[in-house]
Amino acid sequence: MEKEQRNTLRSFVAKARRLLEEELSGQLEGLYSILPSGEALAEAPGDPLVRARLLELVEHHRSSGAGARVARERVVREMAFTAVNRFAALKMAERRGLIPECVAELREGVGVQMLGDCAPGLKASFEDGGHRLLLESVMDELSLGLRVLFDRRSPVGLLWPRPKALQALLEMLNAPDIEALWAEDETIGWIYQYFNGDDVREMREASAAPRDSHELAVRNQFFTPRYVVQFLVDNTLGRIWYEMRHGKTVLRDRCPLLVHQPGEIFLGPGVSPPKEDEQRGAEGESEARRAIYITHRAPRDPRDLRILDPAVGSGHFLLYAFDLLEAIYQEGWADSSAPCGEATGRTLREDYPSEVDLHRAIAGLILRHNLYGIEIDARAAQIAALALWLRAQRAYQELGLPPPERPVIARSNIVVAEPMPGERNLLDEFAARLDPPALQHLVGAIWEEMRLAGEAGSLLKMESHIASALEEAARRAGPLFVRGAADFWSQAETRLLQALETYATEATAADLGRRRLFAEDAAQGIAYIHVCRERFDVVLMNPPFGAPVERTKRYLDREYPVSRHDLYAAFVERGLEWCRRQGRVGAITSRTGFFLKTFELWRQGVLLQMGRPVVVADLGYGVMDEAMVEAAAYCLERPL
Repeated sequence: MEKEQRNTLRSFVAKARRLLEEELSGQLEGLYSILPSGEALAEAPGDPLVRARLLELVEHHRSSGAGARVARERVVREMAFTAVNRFAALKMAERRGLIPECVAELREGVGVQMLGDCAPGLKASFEDGGHRLLLESVMDELSLGLRVLFDRRSPVGLLWPRPKALQALLEMLNAPDIEALWAEDETIGWIYQYFNGDDVREMREASAAPRDSHELAVRNQFFTPRYVVQFLVDNTLGRIWYEMRHGKTVLRDRCPLLVHQPGEIFLGPGVSPPKEDEQRGAEGESEARRAIYITHRAPRDPRDLRILDPAVGSGHFLLYAFDLLEAIYQEGWADSSAPCGEATGRTLREDYPSEVDLHRAIAGLILRHNLYGIEIDARAAQIAALALWLRAQRAYQELGLPPPERPVIARSNIVVAEPMPGERNLLDEFAARLDPPALQHLVGAIWEEMRLAGEAGSLLKMESHIASALEEAARRAGPLFVRGAADFWSQAETRLLQALETYATEATAADLGRRRLFAEDAAQGIAYIHVCRERFDVVLMNPPFGAPVERTKRYLDREYPVSRHDLYAAFVERGLEWCRRQGRVGAITSRTGFFLKTFELWRQGVLLQMGRPVVVADLGYGVMDEAMVEAAAYCLERPL
């Protein structure tokens, strides 16, 4: 996207945010008597059930330590952000032909006409001719595959812009100067960055270092240019598949920045490269200099390749990884010698006998098995999930599958790292219902260990912090529940998620909102632990840099003693810990770690011991929009 286009989009986002925050704040005060101070008056003209849920949402933010005014401001900001995302997503889906026209032509669009044909009396029944009903119906349908954004039961989606504000928002969305941008996959990522623009400037004026998880998230959301994404993904995921297939892959030509050289010799299992003297004796000195020996990399079923972005933002790395995985699945399916997958014990071809079967399944397989992301900002997680969903729809569109015939994208592995919900009484009430009782001890341990999740994010080593609690819970559960601690977590995870769903749905009307907020936050914590316990072939990142939030410094000093000088250094160390043997980390960070004295132990212990550099690009200034930092992009491989 060119700079002029980005500036136009920035202007749209600023106007849309201002419009929606004023509109939603006005509703909170005028309809529900929740004042800007956070104080709630005794009576309100609006729906009492909606008011009760809004008050629960404000109180939910207060339980995490925010004051009343700040809690209300967060509610308004989150609601405005969700509204911008929803309508931008509708516009992007509409532009791609995924939904009937419901935004582009306002009240006279094809969608409204279709609705009127189905229910001829509709225009007379609704002041707007049924336009809002159409928008809500489309959102409900999209929520089947993208609940994180379109679920209208979500507290942050409770309020709907009133007619005047809705009309103004739709006119902004349909402005000719941004019309072409709705066809671009990266537009939604730029919307996130520009929504936070004014906040970032105010934060930096108030404090040199981030003061909480919200500041840490928005200060470090810098768009990664496409060529940097390609460089890092080509030389991690692309290179791993290239080596598995001994260079015989379409990725050799499809990945423009994949580093490969003439003279590569792929070694077999257990074979070491010959010593330098042996090479000269066998081949002659000039040939030996050209020979590049590649350590054997065992082939894998595509479903077993795991890719993680631990600071996922709007999902740019995962989107490009999706492109490569489409080709990887097709090559894996066509290979008669391909290994079986871990999940099914069968090959791709055995599970999907025809190419038609495979092509229909690929998008869902990629989102279910391959791509993972962690964020500390739930709003960014919305964006990443949306971006991947749109990418899956494009895959179906390229197959010629009409929307009714497309498989539903039921899940993605984008999780939010945040503390477990702050209402201790709800935790005790929930834990008392768990069966077997051994799970109560585990839930208590998780609750305590997740306290720093919002600020530490991916750097919080939950897999090790709850290891002893898992062992103790498994011991208490006994052989009737589990055959040992090794497989305890998979069963515990399933039972905890089922229990949370039951806990939320069995609530009385008075407790429904509080229980649902509790259950959603707790489920995110469990999903985060699930990701922490995985091991990955590829970890890709544009991580936060600079100083951490103050309350995490002691933790980082203890857990990352050689990487604590800068957040990005700790993220690189964490990425290598997550990698399998021969796995690769691809990162764009400040280049300071390569030469400053304070990073010497990091270079020795992380760059040259935990991993080894395989490609490095020194990029200098101006790479990441508005981030005044000299950057480097590099890939590290974890040794055998």
